Amino acid sequence: MSQTTNDAAATVAAPPTCQSPDASPVALPFALPADACDCHAHIYGPPEQYPYREDRRYIPAPVGLAEYRTLLATLSVPRAVIIQPTIYRDNQVTLDVLQASAGQWRGIAKLTPDVSAEELKRLDAAGFRGVRLHTRTGLPDLEALAARVAPLGWHVQLHLEARDLPEIGPRLVRLPVHVVIDHFARVDVRDGVDQPGFKALLTLMESGRCWVKLSAPFRLGDEAAPYAGVLPFARALVAARPDRLVWGSDWPHSSFHGVMPNMGVLLGLVGEWTPDAGVRDMILGTNPAQLYGFH
Repeated sequence: MSQTTNDAAATVAAPPTCQSPDASPVALPFALPADACDCHAHIYGPPEQYPYREDRRYIPAPVGLAEYRTLLATLSVPRAVIIQPTIYRDNQVTLDVLQASAGQWRGIAKLTPDVSAEELKRLDAAGFRGVRLHTRTGLPDLEALAARVAPLGWHVQLHLEARDLPEIGPRLVRLPVHVVIDHFARVDVRDGVDQPGFKALLTLMESGRCWVKLSAPFRLGDEAAPYAGVLPFARALVAARPDRLVWGSDWPHSSFHGVMPNMGVLLGLVGEWTPDAGVRDMILGTNPAQLYGFH
């Protein structure tokens, strides 16, 4: 095969580069609590310092810790929870970010059940408070990982689709840890609030051991702000268990190919989802403090 053919094949096989996030958040329509927290963000580092996995599905946009800090400062959000991206082989980039936060931020790790007790202690001391799994892997490690992190008081965070909940729900309620479900459980808003997966989500929440992130409304089938299709789902969740909800931006919105959301708009939507200021403060401040152990 010629060098030209090799280069062409490499170009075809290369994962796509993500678009950059909106760097100018609009002003918020309501006041935030002093302990407001963004409970779902990813920070990427220079690839020469933090090498990517060869089988990564995307290349992140050229933004990182500095840009994210600027956004949070503009919005007056002092706390954050950083989710370890899947494109790395370890948790080092998030570990370094947490250490740079001087205790102001928390982290969610990517682990396998054979993680050593020493590594778990190291991550816990740095501010990690959970482990994240994806249903696209079939969750073979769910119970084993839950057993490993339970003594630390961590939770299991799941990136799944609502349609899977009727099947895996019984597994979740048997875990010895709390469960946090990303992005409204990735409901498809076009299927309505009566879809079986969303009903299963509400049932899990009623147990008190399941939390839901009001995050990434742009990934649910309504890709343009103000994501009107998400409103009835958000209000149903608030009506069910407002004490089991947290908000997240999903910054920098990796692998999203629609209209790039504005961080201020995403945070401002909480005011539409719950007009009650006390409930907003719970979702944005009190609940994250409880779930992630902020002091």
